Amino acid sequence: MRAIEFQQYGGPEVLEAVEADVPEPGPGQVSVDVAYAGVNFADLKARAEGYRVPALPFRPGLELSGRVRAIGDGVTGLSVGQEVTALTQSGAYAQVAVAEAATVFPLPQGVDLRTAASLLAVLPTAYALVHTVGRLQPGESVLVQGAAGGIGTVAGQLAKAAGAGAVYGVVSSAAKAEYARGHGYDEVFVGDFEKAVRAATGERGVDLALDPVGGETLKASLASLAVFGRLVSFGNASSAEPWQVGQPELYPTGLSVGGFSILTLAQTAPAELRTLVERAFAKAADGTVSLPVTAQFALEEAAQAHRLMGARKSTGKLLLTV
Repeated sequence: MRAIEFQQYGGPEVLEAVEADVPEPGPGQVSVDVAYAGVNFADLKARAEGYRVPALPFRPGLELSGRVRAIGDGVTGLSVGQEVTALTQSGAYAQVAVAEAATVFPLPQGVDLRTAASLLAVLPTAYALVHTVGRLQPGESVLVQGAAGGIGTVAGQLAKAAGAGAVYGVVSSAAKAEYARGHGYDEVFVGDFEKAVRAATGERGVDLALDPVGGETLKASLASLAVFGRLVSFGNASSAEPWQVGQPELYPTGLSVGGFSILTLAQTAPAELRTLVERAFAKAADGTVSLPVTAQFALEEAAQAHRLMGARKSTGKLLLTV
């Protein structure tokens, strides 16, 4: 089979197409003939700096859709040929990938393979940020970093559907701001945002801030909260050193800080992940949210997909067609 891997860390050019043996599922696992693989920023961090890479060579890819090829011992509820979407620890950039059965999900009615591949890592994450961890209430205001990306696109729609009083986004360019305004955002800020948020909210701040960037952006997101506001961190795209948030920042106005990682949840609480995925995908099936696939590449063109995402010019979702 064909697969994409890298043998050293570096830029998109380290990604190479290779011939590899078809993997077989072990106990509790499923192999899938991959139709589409999602491209995520975590894939770029793996390639560039070894994020979640146990050893080299490494095959990237954390989400896919396709048809069940083979089933390992002890797996129930899935059948060969069934259309599914799956989270993987690695290896989705391939013609065949193996996933733990606990993170393989039959496609809900009305969701096709292409749509499923674009949503699995994105939609449950956004749903958790807005509802499960963020606990957004009707009338509250929300601030989302990366509002034009996959998670940002969906989070804006979910927040609006949940009755948010105002949905604010932060992006890196005017073109991305225009895109975000078409997906649930009332106002979008380009670049620096702290003063703009205070001005837009009459100096009150926002009730909920969602931050995948970390570093100074995380600090500014915390400083943008209203009294009793909540901040949810769900990534560290800046690769900044972890920042310890403590009593001096939280006590004066009763702030709360939470976190979320769908890949970690898949390992620590797969039953809760399954419930989350079902609730989240219902929002796609009923038309509450949609996520445009703004670029699609052949498997062998994975490096081009990484270049586009790494340039911070992409919006929506990027897919590999396998």
